[in-house]
Amino acid sequence: MEPSRIVSVVGNPKPASRTRQVAEAVAARVETVLAAAGHPATTEVIEVSELGAGLLGWGDPTVAAALATIRSADVLVVATPTYKATYTGLLKLLLDQIGGGELGGLPAIPVQVAAAPQHALAVEVHLRPVLVEIGAACPTTGVFVLDSQLDQLPTLLDTWGTVNLPAVSALVAARRAVPASAA
Repeated sequence: MEPSRIVSVVGNPKPASRTRQVAEAVAARVETVLAAAGHPATTEVIEVSELGAGLLGWGDPTVAAALATIRSADVLVVATPTYKATYTGLLKLLLDQIGGGELGGLPAIPVQVAAAPQHALAVEVHLRPVLVEIGAACPTTGVFVLDSQLDQLPTLLDTWGTVNLPAVSALVAARRAVPASAA
């Protein structure tokens, strides 16, 4: 059996951002839990900022390749900084190109990084609903990290992961157990 694919989508306008750092840390936790459950995994990152002006129209080949990568993932980590109490417009441009229900239950983990604690609900109130609209299954609480807590990220993710990652592992195992012809 092929390894599971964990794809992180980073909606920060700046490449190699703190948002990416958090997304990669979440993906690493997922990879560890899947491996422990007998499902080795690989990780990859889509920096939405690198898709450029192709996001403004439909049919751009680079954007189409990114969308194909998203659709073929076993787990999706969708990370964004918090802009105007929600996710970035850049991320919205990409997600708008995925039809309603199209992801067919793909396990997804919403992740937001913010400067202020009053944005803590944004991950649940804004990012989760758009992921569910396009068909993702969000079996965990979202990951919300303050910029001021980045030095505590391993501890924060350990606490979050203990409660949440068994559900991701179970969903991946269930999806992989379904024969491709039945999916």
